[in-house]
Amino acid sequence: MSSAPAPEPRDPKAALVFDDPLSQQSSDDTDRGWDEAGEGDGAADLKRFLDEKPPHHL
Repeated sequence: MSSAPAPEPRDPKAALVFDDPLSQQSSDDTDRGWDEAGEGDGAADLKRFLDEKPPHHL
């Protein structure tokens, strides 16, 4: 009678997860990393808007 080697433990990170992906907030759902300066003055916001407006939006 030969003893079979014990199976190696599985990596928990490799397990499939069948949760609803839309129920969790992703990193791009936040303002962090989108160059949000926070509360600024209105004149600076208007200048930035006008500077970054595409030419077909005149």
